[in-house]
Amino acid sequence: MISVLRQAVVVTGWIDRLQPVALLAMRLYVAQVFISSGLVKIGNWPVTLALFRDEYHVPLLSPAFAAYAGTFGELVFPVLIVFGLAGRFAAAGLFVVNAMALISYPQLFEFECPAPVNSHLYWGSLLALLTIFGPGKIALDTLILRRLGLDRTQGV
Repeated sequence: MISVLRQAVVVTGWIDRLQPVALLAMRLYVAQVFISSGLVKIGNWPVTLALFRDEYHVPLLSPAFAAYAGTFGELVFPVLIVFGLAGRFAAAGLFVVNAMALISYPQLFEFECPAPVNSHLYWGSLLALLTIFGPGKIALDTLILRRLGLDRTQGV
């Protein structure tokens, strides 16, 4: 029994070494999704403004401000996420952008195919994990904290 536990500890140790790479892959994937969306928005700004005016109904914000804020979030937060700079802040910010997309476009829930809603829920889950766990060891946040002599494991 002890032998099996020792082997399990060794295997989980190997798996733990993959965590930084897995977090980096999550960061790169989710960043790519939102940067692509932001680039489409700035690629045809008049259409983007029309969509926010006629289709998307962001609560409490004017359509123009919502278009600027959403596009800003889709272009800036993913860049921070890629580099792992202010990683938790950027992931939380992009989580809000993603949630607003779901809230502002209720027609998504009326489609026969649940893929669009499921995609947003998947991206939101990844962003929640990045917010909770941080960007990982392969990140500028980690490098900066290490240079400053600060250790995340001690509550900093």
